[in-house]
Amino acid sequence: MPDFIQLLPDAIANQIAAGEVVQRPASALKELLENAVDAGATQIQVVVKDAGKQLIQVIDNGKGMSPTDARMSFERHATSKIRSAQDLFALRTFGFRGEAMASIAAVAQVELKTRTPEAEVGTLIQIEGSEVKRQEPVASPVGTSVAMKNLFFNVPARRNFLKSNPVEMRHIVDEFQRVALSYPDLAFSLYQQDLETYNLHPGKLSQRIVGIFGKGIQNQLVPCEETTPHLQIKGYVGKPEYAKKTRGEQFFFVNNRYIKSSYLHHAVSTAYEGLIQSDQHPFYVLFLDIDPATIDINVHPTKTEIKFEDERTVYAVIRSAVKQALGAHQVMPTLDFSLDVNFQENWTANPQTSLDVDREYSYKTYNTPEFQRASVSGWERLFEGHSPSSFSQASAPIPTEDQELLTFPSKATAAGVSLALEQGIAGTGTTFQVENSYIVAQMSTGLLIVDQQLAHERILYERYLKQLQTTHGASQHCLFPTTLVLNPADFALVLDMLPELGSLGFLVEEFGKDTLVIRGVPAETQVKNEKELFEGLLEQYKNFKNELSLEKRENLARSLSKRASLKKGQKLAAQEMENLVGQLFACSTPNYSPSGNKTFVKLDLTSIHAFFAK
Repeated sequence: MPDFIQLLPDAIANQIAAGEVVQRPASALKELLENAVDAGATQIQVVVKDAGKQLIQVIDNGKGMSPTDARMSFERHATSKIRSAQDLFALRTFGFRGEAMASIAAVAQVELKTRTPEAEVGTLIQIEGSEVKRQEPVASPVGTSVAMKNLFFNVPARRNFLKSNPVEMRHIVDEFQRVALSYPDLAFSLYQQDLETYNLHPGKLSQRIVGIFGKGIQNQLVPCEETTPHLQIKGYVGKPEYAKKTRGEQFFFVNNRYIKSSYLHHAVSTAYEGLIQSDQHPFYVLFLDIDPATIDINVHPTKTEIKFEDERTVYAVIRSAVKQALGAHQVMPTLDFSLDVNFQENWTANPQTSLDVDREYSYKTYNTPEFQRASVSGWERLFEGHSPSSFSQASAPIPTEDQELLTFPSKATAAGVSLALEQGIAGTGTTFQVENSYIVAQMSTGLLIVDQQLAHERILYERYLKQLQTTHGASQHCLFPTTLVLNPADFALVLDMLPELGSLGFLVEEFGKDTLVIRGVPAETQVKNEKELFEGLLEQYKNFKNELSLEKRENLARSLSKRASLKKGQKLAAQEMENLVGQLFACSTPNYSPSGNKTFVKLDLTSIHAFFAK
């Protein structure tokens, strides 16, 4: 019987294995940056062209490599970080698997230049598809320069699956930020298309956070620090009022290694319980220093997952540390058990305060003359200048003292609601609001209850979607253009959306590095603050992008309709309510909002009669 099993060539095996390590240009950049940090570099420079598809180059001033080490670095399972299996439980370096350089060389054209401080000349190695094309001495500075060109040149299927340049650039920036945050004492710089995007100088962690996310985050930071026998926590958390609906600015570092952990994220979220909404996510950059023997980082080739020996203890310590940081800086209310309530002179120092409290909480005050029914004499003067006919339709019998008047509490004006109710019962068809959130209208077959926010979302969504399809949207010019500074990732995202934003009615232009100027907004949008509207739109867009796989136009239409719609608690005039209901039923899908919630509920006469059936 012939033998069928044979050993794959190294080049093919490397290509197959590279799929786990190098998934996109950002994955290759992560590996190269981590190698530069492990090499003891103090200055690291990154050059990116065509979102990493054409070039990713990492230049460092580390200790460099000898000619033999330079050649061995491209062999699979060749590493200087570990010598035995026991070394896995004492790791302090990024790399240890010995797969990164071999994987990159299998799917790209790589050029390596390196020199040690002791050597007079450096080494040049050129590899294409795991095949060494050139190796020779070369003049180079101390350190290492790795240039990865034409990623996936020999795997066209993988290259076709790459996203657009702005999306890939956003992933590259994310990986750059993570490594730069983990080592604030090192200098990092990022150049995109020969333009400087980041230039981060060595300093404290707070300075590094401001350098990456902008000066606006400086007032949001709350220091967090806790030391226990099991682990040490240090870093910063954000104030609750600056929490966002999208994830992305949450960073956990275990022994200076970035990790993803929904379990630890839940620990931070529970510390903010009662301070933020359930769908919001706070900002945090937290460093955990823990004994390497109690963790396992060899879970996945990307090394972003980690297993703890005692997860519950880590969870409890993180939750307690964040909660204590928020309380210590008076971000959340705390209880002062040292306070003696028996000796509070300030309580009675202000007589007005004491009077108000007594008036509110003492039942005796309701029997005082101050709370007796006010005199109704002289009521005729309220209607001077008005003709009697103008009140004929709205007149209603005034109940006497013996008659019981049944009312329901509401944020809306009591008189207005009572009048609207009476008109509705009379069959005039007048609409009215309940709690300034729901519109109630009378039909021939019963009542119609409309959620004004969800209904307006549906109306705006279909309007914006039509504008995006026809690439024509009316714009209202701002009296004073607004300047908006974004982080590089958000700036790249907006540049990718500029044509669609123009179709919606936004007039947005580039205004220098990571800066936009808003000159116009959609014409029919009620705007109080152009900056808040645009930031909210961008935040909602990223939120939908993370949670739902939506096409760009649909995502924009959904995001803008949600941000620009009427909100609950907003009072509407009668004509506005009627127009809103009419526009809702003119939509192609009036029953549901873009998010899938009901926009209205019908209450027919049969159901109403059933309420009072004996």
